[in-house]
Amino acid sequence: MPLKIDLKPNERLIIGNAAIRNGDRRASFVLETNTKFLRETEIITESDADTPCKKLYVLLQVIYLVDETFEAENGFTALATQIMEAAPSMAPRIAAIHDSMTSGERYRALKLGRELIAYERDLLSRIAPAADEAMPV
Repeated sequence: MPLKIDLKPNERLIIGNAAIRNGDRRASFVLETNTKFLRETEIITESDADTPCKKLYVLLQVIYLVDETFEAENGFTALATQIMEAAPSMAPRIAAIHDSMTSGERYRALKLGRELIAYERDLLSRIAPAADEAMPV
């Protein structure tokens, strides 16, 4: 079934191995074959991955987009283990991501990865004010 995609001006899109950036005007096109793609709002670049969960999400993007995922899956397992050791409350969320990946629902794993990043952001926001209060002036 064809999929129509509307792009905002200058919006990025990854289709398979190709990265595309729209021009200055709104555009739409139709994907007529079954392929993997990510819109700009779903993409985190390696340079933007400044937290452990964002780095985990970058690995999830690779696992979703490429055919040979062995290295990315190993990286995911190693980083996920480190995150769960440092923050055990993340374990159920990471387990859900892993379950989605192993059942072949890789796009769902990405969605759960975005939720994990939001949870991480929430945890960090709780730590930051407490750390500021504890700092002597």
